[in-house]
Amino acid sequence: MTSYEKLFDRLGLRDWCDADAADSPMSMAQLLAQTNEGNAESSGTLPFPSLDTLHEACNAFPQTRDMTISVEQGFLSIKDSLKFVLDPLTQPLSWILEGALFTFMATPWWILIPLLVLATWLATRTVSITVFVASVFLFFGVIDHLDVALQTLSIIFVCTGFSVLFGVPIGIMMSRSDRMQQIMLPILDMLQTLPSFVYLIPLIFLFSVTEPKLYGIAIILYAIVPVIRLTDLGIRLVEKDVIEAADAFGMTDRQKLYGVQLPLALPNIMAGVNQTIMMSLAMVVIASLVSAPGLGVLVLRGIRNLELGVGLVAGFGIVLLAVVLDRCSKAALQRIDPTHKTD
Repeated sequence: MTSYEKLFDRLGLRDWCDADAADSPMSMAQLLAQTNEGNAESSGTLPFPSLDTLHEACNAFPQTRDMTISVEQGFLSIKDSLKFVLDPLTQPLSWILEGALFTFMATPWWILIPLLVLATWLATRTVSITVFVASVFLFFGVIDHLDVALQTLSIIFVCTGFSVLFGVPIGIMMSRSDRMQQIMLPILDMLQTLPSFVYLIPLIFLFSVTEPKLYGIAIILYAIVPVIRLTDLGIRLVEKDVIEAADAFGMTDRQKLYGVQLPLALPNIMAGVNQTIMMSLAMVVIASLVSAPGLGVLVLRGIRNLELGVGLVAGFGIVLLAVVLDRCSKAALQRIDPTHKTD
């Protein structure tokens, strides 16, 4: 630090450095040191000075903490306006999640489970998968995990439904407009690479932790990306010869979309729905941090209380649900498109 102070003095910048000297927030190293036994020393391994080091030598340089505080203040300054707009728009998601949870919990198991098994049979027409689904529900019942498994399933159904409801139209718009694709791709890249926990940070400031839409929005934002990408890709991969033939028959854009492009893109769209289901399940445990019920709560309990068996069995239950939904969606896709090969 001393060497940098001398450098600024020799350059004649001392007056500039001290012009706006004021109380500064603690540095990033000091902030992190609060949870590290008071050790505020930086690693010092970088071949160049950090902002905090330059700030210590010259007050005119901002600290890293100045940037994080600006982000916090910027978000807090628009929080009330954002909440005023988003609250009524997202309230239906809370109602639907509460309704789905109530329906799955209030319906007697001897009605709900046969209905789910019947739905599996109608969607797949495959005896082995139907028997497997029935066996999984029987297993959950035997180990007293049926209620939490059904809670997780209801959340997945609702969030996947919303993801498809919004994702497919966005994918269609991207496929019909290069400009729209250029705008959406960076957003999708960000949603796909943003760490899962980071989704919760702004949502916690906007909504109450007890509101179901808090975890519902987090799951939808995390899971919606595949269905958008694969809808766009599927429509763009439709052969040009087929589109030219549709043009030769005088089909309008709407007729081409619903009569040619969407049917041919359906295998890709269904693959996107399958991936969306898997990503929704991956987010369930993290969403349980903000009051999402289901198997994720048991996984967190296992971590928090070091109850190894509780956490592992609940995690295995999530895997079973993922396998069930994966096999059902792939079998349903194969019924729609017999040429589609499943793993």
